[in-house]
Amino acid sequence: MSTPLPFEKIRELAKKYEPDMTAFLRDMIRLPSESCGEREVILRIKAEMEKVGFDKVEIDPMGNVLGHIGSGKRLIAMDAHIDTVGIGVPENWTFDPYEGFEDDECIGGRGASDQEGGMASMVYAGKIIKDLGLEGDYTLVVTGTVQEEDCDGLCWQYIHNELGLRPEFVVSTEPTDGGIYRGQRGRMEIRVDVKGVSSHGSAPERGDNAIFKMGRILGELEELHTRLADDAFLGKGSLTVSEIFFTSPSRCAVADGCSISIDRRLTAGEDMDLALNQIRDLRSVKAAMGVVSMYKYDTPSYTDLVYPTDCYFPSWTVDEDQAALKASADTYRKLFDIEPRIDKWTFSTNGVSITGMYGIPTIGFGPGKEKEAHAPDEKTWKEDLVRCAAFYAALPTIYLENNPA
Repeated sequence: MSTPLPFEKIRELAKKYEPDMTAFLRDMIRLPSESCGEREVILRIKAEMEKVGFDKVEIDPMGNVLGHIGSGKRLIAMDAHIDTVGIGVPENWTFDPYEGFEDDECIGGRGASDQEGGMASMVYAGKIIKDLGLEGDYTLVVTGTVQEEDCDGLCWQYIHNELGLRPEFVVSTEPTDGGIYRGQRGRMEIRVDVKGVSSHGSAPERGDNAIFKMGRILGELEELHTRLADDAFLGKGSLTVSEIFFTSPSRCAVADGCSISIDRRLTAGEDMDLALNQIRDLRSVKAAMGVVSMYKYDTPSYTDLVYPTDCYFPSWTVDEDQAALKASADTYRKLFDIEPRIDKWTFSTNGVSITGMYGIPTIGFGPGKEKEAHAPDEKTWKEDLVRCAAFYAALPTIYLENNPA
């Protein structure tokens, strides 16, 4: 008969380590770590993992950091991408986004919610596991992953395909506003190219204006958005035009080329071929002989490794009766004595590859709020860091108890 999990002690230790988590998070925030520039923050995470007693810490060839606890046969992973977006217009911040700020309740700075706060909680969950001897017949791998903001899921394509890491489930520590999340819409990055023929601007009838052609396409795309599929859980598919480019010999000439980028959000039942063909089938696209394609991502990581992929990120959901989700809800109830809110993300996460491509369940539970992501004056809450650290420390044991081999 197993010893009951010491929930009160787990909560006490999580609270005890609040100052350590706060200091660690503030150190990460002070190290600018936009996609492909994460080296310094990865080294800082590695040092903290080693300090608190992880059994093994390594940095893979892409630049992801992987910390291991235990050596049991059941493999569980927890993930935080530790790259950030830029700061945008500095004047929109009321404090330095890298020096950040701290008060009794909050920590501010770029990455506080998205997603370095999750890393702080995971590392100190590892310490709680070590302090209380909660290792069991499992190996916990805590991953700090790179390039997610540029290409969500690429890091886990590499970890899955090249390192062969295939856990029973993965906890994503993206911000969840206190809920447990089980899905998200997917997305695609689509390009449409239209050709024209230039002529002098004083005689436009001699040419074929590519911008006018694209204008008709833009109108049909706006209408297409209104009739995309809907799903009761994930919500509606969507599209928006995010960029427009043109070529022309001069400002006194007819444009001979025009291109647009489309941000396409995919709900349940929508996939790559469907989304591309919906655009190719538009009357204006056919009339303009437009070329509809998908972007590819082949930017080197900070280690100079290139791992090319299509910019296609499938939607995914985890069934409500899935074992890891049920264990997560059970952990939440036992730790906090309230019923969890089960929900979904609005934005995209590394789950697009973990679950969307490879079928490994992703469970979302992370400090902070979705609305803080990519926003000026980004912040997270100390109480969230504490609750998440306790949750991450208790979950592996409860999962194994509920799902014996």
